[in-house]
Amino acid sequence: MDKLFVPGPVDVGQDVMKQMQRPMIYHRGKDFSQLLENCVENLKNIMYTKNYVFISTSSSTGLMEAAIRNCVKKRCLNVATGAFGERWHQITLSNGKEADILQVEWGQVVTPEILDDALSKGDYDCITLVHNETSTGVSNPLYDLSKVIKKHDVCFLVDTVSSMGGVKIEVDKLGIDVCLFGSQKALGLPPGLSSCAVSEKALTIAETVKNRGYYFDFTVFKKYWLKKQTPSTPALPQIYALEYQLDKILKESLEKRYQRHKELAEITRAWTKDHFELFSEEKHASNTLTCIKNSKRINIEHLKAELKKRRLIISNGYGKLREKTFRIAHMGDRTIPELKELLDVIDEILVET
Repeated sequence: MDKLFVPGPVDVGQDVMKQMQRPMIYHRGKDFSQLLENCVENLKNIMYTKNYVFISTSSSTGLMEAAIRNCVKKRCLNVATGAFGERWHQITLSNGKEADILQVEWGQVVTPEILDDALSKGDYDCITLVHNETSTGVSNPLYDLSKVIKKHDVCFLVDTVSSMGGVKIEVDKLGIDVCLFGSQKALGLPPGLSSCAVSEKALTIAETVKNRGYYFDFTVFKKYWLKKQTPSTPALPQIYALEYQLDKILKESLEKRYQRHKELAEITRAWTKDHFELFSEEKHASNTLTCIKNSKRINIEHLKAELKKRRLIISNGYGKLREKTFRIAHMGDRTIPELKELLDVIDEILVET
């Protein structure tokens, strides 16, 4: 079996996969309501929130669209520090909303000063941000930025797709109105589910926004959650796995999980500085993925092919960075010995070539 060091999907334990073989139950019955409630309560613990938490049978991109359709009334500011910040802008425009993009050079973060200036100059009621940008390996300074956003009367929408479960993100303390993420990254689950915490403020706004659709209407999610149900038939196998994995994560303890991700990142960054260069500034480097500048101009496709022969999978750079960088993800249930094995094998391949 291949070992995945890519930015999702991640390797999933066989004990977690086995949960997906549990028998089907009726999604309008009491057993499902209890299952859903268990998942939501544990997600609230991981997100440090008392807000509503909804589970969607979709990718995270679906909930990005949901956030836009429900929360943008007039005009949105999309902060882009990489490809997925730019995707927020594409989604906003494609849903017929007015929007401006605050473009930051790839590899850099948006600073509180830049953000404050942009929000002061525009008439915005909403802002989108990617916390952990997997295209560049940058982690935006969420806590510093949240202080700026609290000064402005805007709805705060945050993509924590590749950080939630690997990095501490206190949703309520940060004042995030919609915080969304997927199952297949730092949570260590198969693809197919996404979750979001939605504030009362966001729900109140949603009630006044027209053309929210149905599948991703937050007011519909709330209506069904009050009955401990989902609006439509959920992906039961993935929810079984979610319940089991959330229990495992909390038994590991969140602080130990965050520390393990931090140690994995530090090992990868130290190796990177010995052999190549970090694409991002180190103080803003992600703890779930490292983006490595191809400073030695190696053949990245050759490296990937040689690793594949050894059942190890890494990722090339994203989009315009395809040949300029490569990426090593270290998230989910990845262990330090597994990471060191990968780095040792890369060392061998570099010597051979």
